Amino acid sequence: MRGDVPVSKEEWQADSREVEAVVGGRHPNPFAFLGLQNVNGQWVLRAFIPHAETVTAFKLDGTELGHLFPRHAGGFFEGKVSIDQRQPIRYHAKNAGGEWDVYDPYSFGPVLGPMDDYYMGEGSHLRLFDRLGAHEMEFEGIHGTHFAVWAPNAQRVSVVGAFNEWDGRRHPMRNRFENGIWEVFIPVLGTGTIYKYEIVGPDGVVQPLKADPYARQSELRPRTASVVPDPTPFVWTDDKYIEERGTRDWRRTPMSIYEVHPGSWRRRPDGGFLTYDQLAEQLVPYAADMGYTHIELMPISEHPYDPSWGYQPTGMFAPTSRFGDPASFARFVNAAHEAGLGVILDWVPAHFPTDAHGLAHFDGTALYEHADPRQGFHPDWNTAIYNFGRKEVVSFLVNNALFWLEKFHIDGLRVDAVASMLYLDYSRQPGEWVPNKHGGNQNLEAVEFLKRVNSEAYRLHPGTFMIAEESTSWPGVSHPVHTGGLGFGFKWNMGFMNDTLRFMSREAVHRKYHHNDMTFGTVYAFSENFVLPLSHDEVVHGKGSLLEKMPGDDWQQFANLRAYYAFMWGHPGKKLLFMGQEFAQRDEWADSKALDWYLLESPMHEGVRRLIADLNAAYRQLPALYERDCEPEGFEWVIGNDHTNSVFAWLRKAPGADPVLVVANFTPVPRAGYKIPMPLVGKWVERINTDAGWYAGSNTGNQGAVTAYAVEGKHWPAEAEVFLPPLSTLFLKYEPE
Repeated sequence: MRGDVPVSKEEWQADSREVEAVVGGRHPNPFAFLGLQNVNGQWVLRAFIPHAETVTAFKLDGTELGHLFPRHAGGFFEGKVSIDQRQPIRYHAKNAGGEWDVYDPYSFGPVLGPMDDYYMGEGSHLRLFDRLGAHEMEFEGIHGTHFAVWAPNAQRVSVVGAFNEWDGRRHPMRNRFENGIWEVFIPVLGTGTIYKYEIVGPDGVVQPLKADPYARQSELRPRTASVVPDPTPFVWTDDKYIEERGTRDWRRTPMSIYEVHPGSWRRRPDGGFLTYDQLAEQLVPYAADMGYTHIELMPISEHPYDPSWGYQPTGMFAPTSRFGDPASFARFVNAAHEAGLGVILDWVPAHFPTDAHGLAHFDGTALYEHADPRQGFHPDWNTAIYNFGRKEVVSFLVNNALFWLEKFHIDGLRVDAVASMLYLDYSRQPGEWVPNKHGGNQNLEAVEFLKRVNSEAYRLHPGTFMIAEESTSWPGVSHPVHTGGLGFGFKWNMGFMNDTLRFMSREAVHRKYHHNDMTFGTVYAFSENFVLPLSHDEVVHGKGSLLEKMPGDDWQQFANLRAYYAFMWGHPGKKLLFMGQEFAQRDEWADSKALDWYLLESPMHEGVRRLIADLNAAYRQLPALYERDCEPEGFEWVIGNDHTNSVFAWLRKAPGADPVLVVANFTPVPRAGYKIPMPLVGKWVERINTDAGWYAGSNTGNQGAVTAYAVEGKHWPAEAEVFLPPLSTLFLKYEPE
């Protein structure tokens, strides 16, 4: 090896223009230049180590290869070495302030292989979350972290962090030109490393530092960097639950969902958030004790802005660090499963925020979004819209859905804002949108994306389900893909929610003129597999709480609410109730503070909580209430046209199960001797009476049961005289002799 200053330039020495390109961060292909290179049969080492004054090279076994000589004052070193094959190299660097070791990332081969290239290029790779992002691993005998990111239009992509002084010249990545993926294995780096990507766009402009789209962990806001996650596999103990889950047909299984905003369900005494572990200790047993089957969490993907409630995510693969690390979120899910509870996540593929560190203009071009704002910008939320016509974007989102189902054993995804994805003219005026190839307003590419993500979820994870928040009459949302549907398992019934809440908000004396608001839902109740949602959307933005929507004095408001809840639990469809409404939260929901749990000290609020627990118990214990939730043979009107008295009665049925009669009286008038046709002669037990004293009602009813007597010459074979308490709903279950 030559000395510090070469006497004359030899053939193996680097061109000074390439040296300048490295030092300036402009070299187009650093892996073809840095590290161990074979130049005309001679092995040469080239290293860029800023601040170093001397650099000595070693093999991994400690064999010294000699000193490199400086070629540039910025920290570029070079030298011939006697070596017989390509292998990892360690440098020992010194300056006046100290000495340190550097493992050469450019002496390692690629981690990704040709099969990755093939499936990525085809858009069919279903394990991108194991290949892209940051993954700590052993590679070629060294422990470190592999980084990979898609940025096809970039001139340069570098990994930056405190480990390299956020200097994008230090760790530029290898460009896999076939598919636009950039990758690098950086030795030594591991769990907890903070990093971002520095990207030089096609115009040569350095972009704002970007978080990793596939990051599995992020910094706590307001910081926005990604974090190398702990690779230690989580030890799950929910095998029995997962096995049983895989055998269920959820259409014919009880599903009562407790929707929760983790940041405001409860707070710590100091006002801070509960952690995932604290939610496992408090939320899980509470929801289980209340008889719910599932907890649905509003989006927990990493997001920068608390008041977005998670609906503007920037880290789609990272559980938000507000509540803990990924392992603690896994412990929450595991605890829920051990308690017999499923976990549903709100999932947001409809749009993403334009924060500088996020996906917007990722590689200096409109990569994840459409360049045309008529297609790529959402006017309602001032966010970007994914380009569903790009196979790499579709792969990103499909992989994200599968990631949550696989890595965190999630039971279902509730897909947010599906209507905004389906329609090109959603919230747009004429001239503000681009028609599809047929001239229509249907987003054909989004349709294909939804079909694909649903198909893959059901194929790969039996027992899980997908739920659409879809507010229009798009046909076949919850029909199988092979029959022309979108492939969701369930759809939120926004019509039921709007119609029934409108009816319930009216003074009782006016309800007879709006009777159809309560009956219309059964006209289409079986056109989809419906979830009946009383969600967070109904108790924010000045809408008031559900209790506040009810008319009358305080007693009547509570009675109305209790009767309405039982009406919903008796109605066909799965159930969803937002946190706080199970005990009649008085104020509308505010994400900045905990629910008003002190209200449970009041008998009226505690009575509502008891009712919800009993409704859940009845729903889960009586097959007539759930086995045909989504099929017309499970429902039959008994009284649907008593407008004058605002009384409704219907049967819930299931094969081999005792029928249940649901009767609702939505006036404050008690009705004695009210005659109701019955399908069977005999005893009908009062399983639920929302006016019971146990629920803080007036405690009137039928002494626990009514008797149906045979009648002749009428449509129904039997009839019973029932006492209908004021503003109440009854569940009467048939008891065979």
